[in-house]
Amino acid sequence: MTSILRLRQLEALLAVANHGSMTVAASELGISQPAVSRLLSDLAKEVGFAVYDRKDGQIVPTQEACFLLPSIRQVLELMQRIADVSHEITKRRAGHIRVACLPGFATSHLPDVVATFLKERPGVSMTIEPDRPERILEWMIGEQYDFGITDGFAGHPSLESSSVEIRTVCVFPRGHRLAGRDVVAPADLLEEKIIHSRRDSEFFGRLSSAFQDAHVALNSHIEVRQFTAACELVCRGAGVSVVSELDAVQFRERGLDFRPFLPRTPHVLSLVRPLLSRPSMITAEFMTSFLKSLNPYLECYPDTGL
Repeated sequence: MTSILRLRQLEALLAVANHGSMTVAASELGISQPAVSRLLSDLAKEVGFAVYDRKDGQIVPTQEACFLLPSIRQVLELMQRIADVSHEITKRRAGHIRVACLPGFATSHLPDVVATFLKERPGVSMTIEPDRPERILEWMIGEQYDFGITDGFAGHPSLESSSVEIRTVCVFPRGHRLAGRDVVAPADLLEEKIIHSRRDSEFFGRLSSAFQDAHVALNSHIEVRQFTAACELVCRGAGVSVVSELDAVQFRERGLDFRPFLPRTPHVLSLVRPLLSRPSMITAEFMTSFLKSLNPYLECYPDTGL
């Protein structure tokens, strides 16, 4: 068999086998009876044997054709599945998204964004892989993930990136004396034990500069990698911290309170993706949704003159 069978020929044979009538088959397929007859005649020429007989006024598939019917059903079901999935993809209701992110994001802000996004798209699945920035960079360069959420990104020729500045706040246990302030500045933390991010992080560099510029010593107490870890420690009375408001809001119901920190010391998030790999429509839509979710945390700081 050197030629390629046409799907319409297979549909015609299956319809005739199901109904035993070319008239009914034609009605099901939405074509004329002669068109069905022609499709079956062409199919017989392609396969090299008769595909139907007439018996007691009905059309019945030949024994040889009966051997083909299970495979024909599988092919047609697969083609329908492809058509259905294609429709879902077009409507942004199907697909798979691979996201690499900072560990804190995997347990703080991202879950709400993902849950809302997937609730409206039941056919979409997702992989979320948290790790340190260095590892995320390796994954994105290797095109192992569609979208990365990281910080301290210095740029790479194979990656496209955009940066957003997230407002930071000073977090403290509920009932703390700092709750009486509208904003918190380094001078307000002179006697406080400070829980802060790693000393080699860009954010700690900016925070340290804010204290130096205010001529206030930063009373380092505990050094952590993640803002969520800092919030956990603050909830337990181990000190106070300056963290992204994205993380702070997750701990409100656990006895943590916070106020804007001044001078402005934003946490810079970098959203990265492979430059040469075009994102799928559903990935692009998720990236847009994620960016939109950050809007409440990009608002201006209170105007205090600092």
